[in-house]
Order: sequence, then structure tokens, then C-alpha cells
Amino acid sequence: MPALIDLRRRIKSVRNTQQITQAMKTVSTAKFKRAQREVLQARPYWHTFPSLIHRALLWDAIDQHPLLVERDEQRATLVIITSDKGLCGAFNSNLLTRALDFCKEKSQTCDLKLALAGKKAVTFFRRQSYFVERTYVDQIHKLGDRDLRELALFLMQEYIYCKTDSVYVFYNEFRSILAPHITLIKLMPVEIHKKEEKHVLAAEKDHYGLRPDWEPLRASLLNVLILKYVETQIKHFFSESIAAEHAARMMAMENATKNAEDLIKDLTLGLNKIRQASITKELLEIMTAVEALAKK
Repeated sequence: MPALIDLRRRIKSVRNTQQITQAMKTVSTAKFKRAQREVLQARPYWHTFPSLIHRALLWDAIDQHPLLVERDEQRATLVIITSDKGLCGAFNSNLLTRALDFCKEKSQTCDLKLALAGKKAVTFFRRQSYFVERTYVDQIHKLGDRDLRELALFLMQEYIYCKTDSVYVFYNEFRSILAPHITLIKLMPVEIHKKEEKHVLAAEKDHYGLRPDWEPLRASLLNVLILKYVETQIKHFFSESIAAEHAARMMAMENATKNAEDLIKDLTLGLNKIRQASITKELLEIMTAVEALAKK
């Protein structure tokens, strides 16, 4: 049976840990609310931008654009977005497990290259045999528009110069506070034509019956729109991942705080039982001594 001083030390240690987890929960809550607000405000733009390009390409499709050309998949690039820090439950482990399964399957049919964002992804794939072409470590939350634009341009150049035949992105999409949604997106080639939307847009084209006047020229305008689409999607992926990370860390710290409270109660109960047993033992010894003296 542990000594009283050991239980008191352990209770104090758990209480100190509980204070840390409570403080981390408070910080994560503030960061999550800010990230959630940014994501919810930008989602209408992110979700309507693809349909805007679909409508524009309906009139004058430019299948000759290099980002629209589909090729046999002999080389592939996988972008994996995780967090730099832990203490966020299974946020990283679930994503990395799914990504590793995808890498094993994809590497059997083509040459696979990785672009890793987040210290957890870099540490995990350092033990694997896959070729890592680019890494972003200790700066996920500091990546600005210029950095994300540079990553988008790098991926587009890889595809345009035929250094890769497809680009996939693995990230955690923020759906709810309870759990993120692991999402796999094929970013390139840009899949513009969707069968379910093509009939709707064709009906609208027949309804209006007029072809648009392009200003500037259609090739220049659509080229800018497609490039902007890829840049926007990259920012979308990172913003969703950051919001999901803060939500996961907030929930993990809340659960840790509750578990610490339950552990303190159990330890306190054990401490009280030991103290009561010690007091009862001392009383029995006193009563035994008194009875022995009374018999004399």
C-alpha cells in the first residue's frame, strides 16, 4: 500500500497537470474560434469558385490548357498536411495511417513523391522509404498568402513540365468539433467537367442563347481563373486543417482535464481510506493497551 506522502505528491502532480491542460484548452478555444470564423466566412467563396469556372468553360472550353490535360499516371505527387504540435488526440495519427495506406497502394503503379506540411508528417515519413521533395516544418500557422501561392506555383510547374502526372492532397477538413473529416482531393489535373453539372449548364446555355463577349481575351481570362482556382484550393486545404487542428486540441485538452479531475477524486478517496485505516489501527492499539492495563 502506498504511503500517504506518495499519494499527496501524486495528487499535487496531477493537479498541476490539470492546470496546464485547462490553460491549453483556453488557448485552443480562442484560436479555434478565430480559425472557425475565418473558415466559415471564406467557405462560400471556396465552394462557389469551382462552379464559376465550370460555367466559364462551358462557353469556351480550353482543353488545351496544360492543367486540364489528363495523362497516364506514371508519376504522382502527394501533399500531406498535418500539424506541427501534438496533444490533439488522433488528429495526426489517423490521417498519417490513411496516407501511408494510400502511398503503399499508389507506389505499386507509379513513382510517388511527397510534399509534407507539418512536423508530424515529416517525422512520420522520415522512417519510410518514400521520396520527399518538399517540407514545411514549424511554420504551418505562419504560412501566409505568399507562401501558399509559392506552393501552388511549385505544384503547377511540376504538372505543366510533366514532372508529375497527378497531384493529390491529404488533409483534415473541419466538419464539427467532435471529429475532423479526413479528405483526399485530386488537385491536378484540374477536373472541371462534371457530368451532373454539364447538363444543367447546357440547359442554361440553351435558355440564354447568347455567347459572352470576353474582355480580355477568353484564353487570358480563363488562364488566370484556373491558376487562381489552384491557389485558392491550396489555401482552402490549409485553413480547414488549421481549424480542425485547434478543434481537436480543444477537445483533447477538455478530456484530459476531466480525466485529471476523476483521477484526483480516486487518489483522494484512496488517501482517505489509508488515513482512516491508520487511525483505526492506532485506536485498536490504544484500546488493547488500556484493556491490558485494566487486567493488571
